Formats: sequence, C-alpha cells, structure tokens
Amino acid sequence: MSQKAERPVLSGQRIKTRKRDEREKYDPTGFRDAVIAGLEKTGGDLDQIAKFLVSAGNKLDYRRYGEVLFDILIAGGLLVPGGSISQDGEKPRTNYCIFEAPEDMEAMRNHEQVFVNLMRRFKYLEKMFEEEMKKVLVFIKGFTPSERIKLARMTALLLCNGSVPPNVLLVLNNEHLIKDGIALDFLVELFVTFKQEKGMQSLIQALKKGGLESKLMDFFPPNKRTEENFKQVFLEKDLTEIIKLHKAQASQEAKRELQQTLIDDINDEKPHSEITADIKEFAQKANIPEHEIIVIIWSTVMSLGEWNKKEELVTEQAVRHLKGYCPLMQAFTSTDRAELALIQKVQDFCYENMNFMKAFQKIILLFYKKSESDEEQKNGE
Repeated sequence: MSQKAERPVLSGQRIKTRKRDEREKYDPTGFRDAVIAGLEKTGGDLDQIAKFLVSAGNKLDYRRYGEVLFDILIAGGLLVPGGSISQDGEKPRTNYCIFEAPEDMEAMRNHEQVFVNLMRRFKYLEKMFEEEMKKVLVFIKGFTPSERIKLARMTALLLCNGSVPPNVLLVLNNEHLIKDGIALDFLVELFVTFKQEKGMQSLIQALKKGGLESKLMDFFPPNKRTEENFKQVFLEKDLTEIIKLHKAQASQEAKRELQQTLIDDINDEKPHSEITADIKEFAQKANIPEHEIIVIIWSTVMSLGEWNKKEELVTEQAVRHLKGYCPLMQAFTSTDRAELALIQKVQDFCYENMNFMKAFQKIILLFYKKSESDEEQKNGE
C-alpha cells in the first residue's frame, strides 16, 4: 500500500493560523475584572466613568461582552440566573452602578447619561442593551425592593429617551413575577416616573406601541384581577388615564366579541328573534349602548355581502340584501340617537364605497318604509 509522502518543512518555519480559525476563550470574568478595575479608579465620578467606558471600548471587546458590561453598570457585577451576583474572583462587584446609586431622580438621570453616551459612541451596543433589559427584568424577583425601584425609574427614563423599546416590558408578564405582585409594583413605579418625565399622553402612546394597552389586567395577581382593584391601584397613583385606556380596550374587545356572536348566529341561520335575544343579552353584560350596537350590526351585515362592481346593479343588490335584516335593524333603533347613528353610518359607508353613492337614498327609504309598515300593522292589531 502506497503512503502519501509528507511535505518537507524548513527548520524553524512558523506555521501561521488564519485569524478566523483562532477562537479566543470566552472569559466574562476577566472582562468584568478589567471593567471594575477601571471603574474603581474613577472614584465614582460619573463624568470620569463615562470617559473611561468610551476609552476602554477601544481596548476591551464590547462586541463580545456587551451584556456583561451592562450587568456591571446596572447591578455592579455578573448577573447569574435568579438575579444574584457571581462571587467569583477577588473583586466580584463594584459600588459604581445603578443598584448602589441613590433612589432620587437626579441620581437616576445622571446614571442615564452614562448609558446614553456609551451607546451613542458604540451604536452596536443598542441591540445588546435591549436584550440585556429583557434579561434583567425577568430577574427582578431576585432584587431588593430598593433595587427594583431604581431599576423601574431607570427603565422609565430609558423608555422616554428611546434607548429601549416599550415592548421589553412584555417579559414581566411572567407567572412567577405576577403572583406576588412584583410585576405590578414595578410597572406602577415605572408609569409614575414616565408620567413625571414626559406626561401622560406619551405614556399612553408608549403602552400602545409596546402592545401593552390590552394586557394591563394580566399583570395583576390572579386573585386581584377585578375592575375594582384595577381602578383602586391606578387611582392611588393619579394614573386615571390608565383606567380610561383599560376601559376603552375592554370596550373594543367586547365589541369584537359581539360582532363574532352576530356572525356566528347569521351563519347558523338563526331566526331574527333569537339573534336579537343573543345580542341584547351580550350587550347588557358588556354594557354596550344601543347606538353602538346598531353600528356593529350595520358593518357586520354589509361585510357579509358580495357586491357587484357595477354602480347601476349594486343599489338593487344592496336593497335586496338589507331587506332581510330590517327586523334586526329595527330591534336596535328604538332611540333617536340609535337612528341617527345608523343614518350616519350608512352615509359614511356610501361615501367611502363610491359604487354605493346612489344607494344611500334607497337604503334609508327601505328602512323608513319598513318601519312605517310595521307601525301600521301594530296599530291595526
């Protein structure tokens, strides 16, 4: 069997290794020690800390250890699962961090600038910081009450300046944080701070942007998820707009459920008397007024039609389609306000759908004649 001859190697030749083949050992503890050593030399002066962090970024590997860096600046050391600090090494923790700062807002704003300046200088840290905040928020049960307050206030400031998106707060919707009221207390502190910094309207916009506006009740412990408790918690902190937002969201959800109930009843071909009874029962429980119900009925009924694109045909088609739903419409136009709401909705629909422009008059006339005919029959009886 032939063997492949080895290539000759010159004596003393150094075999080069390409950089992409080199794998440096992951050493977060060594990175931590270097950062803490630099922080200690500043004496806690935040301007000096900011300068050190920018300078160190040219020597230390922030791209690889970005989240470790944020662990140190927030908690003072390496965070391990559960929220405690790793005790490895001679100096595992520094006092120059958010958790060791005073709770007052002036101190929090000063620390905020350290983060802002750092990410302004090293843009690639922004995404790492977002992931870091998600991790830290999951750990809040392991922090002291004072540390949670500081973190809530700092998080509010970071949300206000756009350093982190509001959807990071969704990680607080976690059973082990909710059951003891930890998640709720954290959010309330955050909301109060945010309102003080940027106003209530900005807070509402942030909640909507983060997808939290419909989930606020979820952060209450299961045994406290009542409208009364919700109102009490936010009234005590002068957050009445949060209560209004919650009511508006609950109303929208109820309307969606009502619409689905109507669609299901129509698809099941229930008689109008049963559909009316179902809608009235649901509306009473959800406290939906008649003038809002009739708008839902109109929109649902019209969504079920398949309309001809020819204007001259669509009017008769619409009249034929609606004739079968007149009893349902009448059942929920017993007040002047409901009648007006229906007329306005029909008008809006016809203006928004140009093929129906000539249908408006005939649709209104259909409702009027049907109502008049039923009234005459009633008087005749």
